[in-house]
Formats: sequence, C-alpha cells, structure tokens
Amino acid sequence: MGGLRSIASPLVASGPSGVAVRTRLKQLTPGDEKVLRLVGAHLGSLASKDLRTRCRDGLSHSGETWAVRKRELTPLSSSRWAGSITKATHDQWALARRCQLAHIQNLEAGVRTIEDRLSLPVGQKGTKKAPGGYRSRREWHAKSRRLRVLEDRLTVARADREAGIVHVVRGGKRLARTRHHLEGAQLTESQWRGRWEAERWFCQADGESGKRYGNETIRISPDGEASIKLPAPLAHLANAPHGRYVLACRVAFAHRGGEWADRVAANRAIAYRIHLDTGRDRWYLTASWQLTPTPALPLEAALAHGVIGVDMNADHLAAWRLDTHGNPTGSPRRFFYDLTGTADHRDAQVRHALTRLLHWARDCGVKAIAVEDLDFAAEKTREKHGRRTRFRRLISGMPTGKLRARLASMADQTGISVIAVDPAYTSRWGAQHWQKPLTTTTRTTTRHEAAAVAIGRRAQGHPIRRRTAPPPHDQSDRAGHRTVQAGPGVLGREGTRPRIPGPRTRSVPPGRGANAGNQNAQHRPGRSAEHDFWQQDSLPLSL
Repeated sequence: MGGLRSIASPLVASGPSGVAVRTRLKQLTPGDEKVLRLVGAHLGSLASKDLRTRCRDGLSHSGETWAVRKRELTPLSSSRWAGSITKATHDQWALARRCQLAHIQNLEAGVRTIEDRLSLPVGQKGTKKAPGGYRSRREWHAKSRRLRVLEDRLTVARADREAGIVHVVRGGKRLARTRHHLEGAQLTESQWRGRWEAERWFCQADGESGKRYGNETIRISPDGEASIKLPAPLAHLANAPHGRYVLACRVAFAHRGGEWADRVAANRAIAYRIHLDTGRDRWYLTASWQLTPTPALPLEAALAHGVIGVDMNADHLAAWRLDTHGNPTGSPRRFFYDLTGTADHRDAQVRHALTRLLHWARDCGVKAIAVEDLDFAAEKTREKHGRRTRFRRLISGMPTGKLRARLASMADQTGISVIAVDPAYTSRWGAQHWQKPLTTTTRTTTRHEAAAVAIGRRAQGHPIRRRTAPPPHDQSDRAGHRTVQAGPGVLGREGTRPRIPGPRTRSVPPGRGANAGNQNAQHRPGRSAEHDFWQQDSLPLSL
C-alpha cells in the first residue's frame, strides 16, 4: 500500500454562478440585418485594434493604460461600448495566458517522459506505473530528434511567457487555418470569408443594475422590443430618439423566460450578445446574468437518503443507487449518448443523458449524485501513451469538464447535490471487489457499473472493499466482524450474529449461540422437551 497515492476527501460541488439563455431573432427586415452587420463590423475592428494594443503592453499593463485605451475608443463608439470592448479584451488575453501555461506544462511532461525512456536500454519492458525503453534503435533515434524539437518549443514558450507575449487570433486559429484547406472543409472562398468576418464581429454589451431594463446599450423591454445604441459614426442610421435603432422583431425566451422577465422588470443587470450563425443564416440573441450563490448543502445532509454513483464513459453513463450503508440497491442504469457529429449535437446528447439521470434520481428520492473529479489535461500526450492512439482518442473525446459543469447547473435546479470524489483506483477496485459479487444468473455486471458502486461508496466515506482482512486467529469471529457495511454509530454493530437455519458452518462453544439455554433443543432436536436431561445406558456385557 505504500505505492498508492493519497486520496482526497469528497466534497459537494458548488452550484452555477451564472446563467445564459439564447433565442432567435425572427422576422428581421433587410434594413435590420444591414444595421447589425455594420455595427458588428465597426465594433469588431475596434476590438481587434484594442486587443493588439493590449498584447503590445504585455506585463506592463496597468489601470492607467486601461483608461487610455478606453478614452481612445469612446469617441468612435460610446463609453459603454468602450467598456465592453476593453473588458472582452482583458478576458481574451487572460485566457490566452492560461492556455500558454497549460501548453508549457504539456511540453514539460513530454520532455520528461522522453528523457526517461531514452535513458533506458532499448527493448526493456515497462511496468504498469512506468513505461520501458523504446522498442528499436530506429524508434529511439526518432524520439531523440523529437526531444530536441520539444525542447526548442519549450524554450520559446517560456521566453514568451516571461516577456508577457501571447498569441491570439480573433475569429479562431482553426478557422484561420481552414483558409488554406478550403477543399477539405468543403467551403468556397466567399463562404469562408463570410464566416471569418462574422466570427470577428463584436456586438455584446455588459449589463448595469439600476439602469432601464438592466442594460443601456442593448435594451430589451418586457414586451420584447429590442433596441441598440448605435456607435457615434453610425448614429445617422437611428430610427428612434437618442441615437437608438429599434429592431422590427420581438424577443421572447422560451427557457428561463420568467427569470429574465423578473430581472428586466426590476432593472437588474443583464448582458446581451447578438451574433450570426453563418451555417444556418440566422441571427441569435444571448442573455446572461449572474446568480446569487446558494450555500452548499452539508455532505451529511446530502447523503441522508443515499447516493447515486455515476461512472462516465466514452458512450454512456453507468449509474447505481446505494443506500445509506453503501449497499447497492435495485438494478444499475445506463444512459447512452453519441459524441460524434457537430458540437451542438454532442452538447444536446450530453444534456439529454443528464436529464434522464436527474429524473431517475428524483424518482428514487435521492438527493445526491457522486461523480469523479476527472481531468485528462495531462493524460493526452502521445509521449505518455505512445502507440495507444485509440486510447488517446478515447480520453480526448470524453467531455469531462462540460459534463461536470452541465450536471452542476442542471442539478441545482432540481435540488440535487453533486458530490465530486477522487477518481483514484475506482475502476480497478470496483471491478476487483464488486463486479463478481453483483453478477447473477440474470444480470452481468460490467466493469463500469462496479466502478459506479465504488464512486458512490467513496462519496459516503465507506471503503471500497466489501470486507476487511480475514481474522488473524482462525475462521471464527473472535477477532471482530469482517464486514464493514455498518457505520461506527449503528446500533448492534458489535452484536452477535443471528441464528441462521440450516447446517452449521461455524463452531459455537458450549453455552453460546441462540439456543444456549436449551441444550436438548440444540443437541437432540428429535427428543421431546419434557426430558430435562439425558442419561447414557450402561455398556452391554461382553460374552
């Protein structure tokens, strides 16, 4: 056991800090679309220039430089548009810095792995915990060359981070590279150009509490009227007082529409974003706002009615309900999803699977769902897994972060707590201690379902092992019970076991056991109860 890593304690995941809902802008006139395109293109060019200025400042950024940038943007837009642009710039720069750090850590892990394997003899076998040497001299030579490439990349990345240099592409690096592979993407140059420009547009405004309807720049009234404060160079396009343009469509939110209406009526801050989906040629409006943080339920209260352990896999969720003592009850459930296709399709599949999981938990009366706190950020490198391309593709396709975030958000609305547990050894120990005992003649327990039991028991604080080590003395219970199902505070935990009818399997000393007071019933069940004792007959005389 000395080689096992420490296991973190389970914790109740915090609920969502905000919410975002989206609706389609229908029945827009050609004039409305023209104005939206002009506003997005103008503000997008300002956002690009501001991001370039922020990247040039690097680590020398300060509040004064922020104020200078905002003052320069205000005459070309407005003070509120300028605030939204600079805030979005800071968020994008901070995201690039986090991605840069993750890239450096990934390179460092790859360099360490290759150096360790190059130091081993060629052909040396590896173990479960450490890889061995490379298979041939040819592979060893190829990996030595790759080590130099990774070291050069690591040196450049470290230098950029120390100098505060980040590399950001407004519109996305993937879409920018698609320009050189239009045939593979099945796009024409005009189609790519339209998608590229739409991704670089900027039409989003932060909310402001106390102002009319919670936003002065993009304003949505309770009856669904949408209006936009036009930038100063486009004020001549206004069709309403104070340089505003009112869209011809009406806005309505099908999801969380009541919450949105309450915030609008109370003039609470709501942020809006207008964007064009070039694939469908549709305009959408996204509203977002912050939620009041709800206090997390104590772990003991969340587990008062049992727990449902959930093991996430590449194509399904394996779940099993456990009672308060850690015993699996009922039958396991599987919730399948398909992670192929577009991002919207994958997201819909995940939401549908989580919806069925939460409905089942509600029907069972369980108030807690236990999931693994998975993070494959450092597990996807080809230097670590080598030729196991299928396994690398498998873990890369598992939406661990998205699933955990969506589950926490959806469970918060149903009153169900999400408990995050350490994922160490859950699959291995679950298969070792629970897969075979839970397999019956009519049900074959899979490794994933056994892992769900292990996850649930870890959330409850029970050990994953079904039984402790055998007694040190003999097969009796003089050293204590071997079962660990009952908790320390359960009454009768240390009591004697009840008498089980049938053939005796354990030796009970005289005067012990369920029938200790009636020796006749214990030893001579066929004799009548009126004999208080028995007497041995005399031995026959030998001839």
